Amino acid sequence: MKTPRIGIAGITGRLGSLCAEEAGSALSVGLSRSADEARNITNDAAEFACSCDVAIDVSHAANVVGHARIFADAGCAWVLGTTGLDATAQAAVHEAAKRIPVLQAANFSPALTLFLDLAKQLGAGLPQYDAEIVETHHRQKLDAPSGTALAIGRAVAEGRGVKLEDVARMDANGLRPDGAIGFAALRGGQIVGEHDLVLLAADEQITLSHRALDRRVFARGALMAARWLSGRPAGLYSMADALR
Repeated sequence: MKTPRIGIAGITGRLGSLCAEEAGSALSVGLSRSADEARNITNDAAEFACSCDVAIDVSHAANVVGHARIFADAGCAWVLGTTGLDATAQAAVHEAAKRIPVLQAANFSPALTLFLDLAKQLGAGLPQYDAEIVETHHRQKLDAPSGTALAIGRAVAEGRGVKLEDVARMDANGLRPDGAIGFAALRGGQIVGEHDLVLLAADEQITLSHRALDRRVFARGALMAARWLSGRPAGLYSMADALR
């Protein structure tokens, strides 16, 4: 099978630069706000999309609507790791997936992907337990709760047959409602990412934890996803699909 040409949107960011290192000779082009011809980095999204077979997008939520249209027009497969999307951006992702293969993931870690399966099982098996999600990230992270924390919440909610939007509790005061899924976000230092799902009853509790020790695990996962996605039919995929 032909090795796909890989492009990285957000290539000058921390995760983008690691993705570039992991891509090696498969890296075809980068996309950033500032072009750098010597490093084959452009600031033109259309030029970028025409220069690669698969785009790994770890840029910014504000770019998603534009990227959705441009990548779909170019027929470029899209691995989307940007979080903090609003309803308009998410709708654009779904529209693009009608024309190109799109793999959307809040987290590219293979272990975290399996964590989500376990969270769904726990949500289904322990529906009366209070569910709390605690996440900690470096002080520069902009969105809270993290996209991964929300993905965990959605997995628990799916296991319980409810929508997260109907039961989410974000650091709220007052009596805890039955069936609520709570979130707490901590920011400080240079922590790569820590997530805990805690299920509590009157007489016991269970905690499921994931610790990312090196951001490179996300870069390797993104590259794995890009290679898997290349050549797939149009549709919306997940990291779980890639692992299967």
